[in-house]
Amino acid sequence: MSLFLVAVIDGAKARFFTLEPQEFPEYESGPNLIEHQALSNSVKELPGQELWASTKTGRNRGAGDQAHSYDDHREKHMIEFERRFAQTIAAHIVNLIQVHHSQQLLMIAEPQILSLMREALIIVLPKNLKFSELTKNLCHLKPHELHEYVASKKLLPAYKRVSG
Repeated sequence: MSLFLVAVIDGAKARFFTLEPQEFPEYESGPNLIEHQALSNSVKELPGQELWASTKTGRNRGAGDQAHSYDDHREKHMIEFERRFAQTIAAHIVNLIQVHHSQQLLMIAEPQILSLMREALIIVLPKNLKFSELTKNLCHLKPHELHEYVASKKLLPAYKRVSG
């Protein structure tokens, strides 16, 4: 059982951690942030020519070599791709909460994806789950760096070394 589930998300990937307590706190250092899974947003990895029919946006040639512009709504499509990614992440979070019997969720994400995550999670999270969030992109950090940073913000218990 892990009290804390930590989801660290940017537009391209999501990483999932639990904070695992030490079995014998007086003899072992801890708690330890353990990474369990990572998801990638495959749309962010596709080159433009595979995602769109034309890699150039908003320009077209008319009769007599006159160019005119138009809105091909790529931004709306990208937001929809991110919304779908957020729903996939939400499903993984709910599954991990059940598997690890987590009582608290800490979500760390950049602002746009955090907003989409709130939308996706509001209807699926258990009502008794404590929820915290941090608006920051920390996906690039190693588990111990992430733990140290989040503990400094008082969002997770700090790692304690046992001197031997």
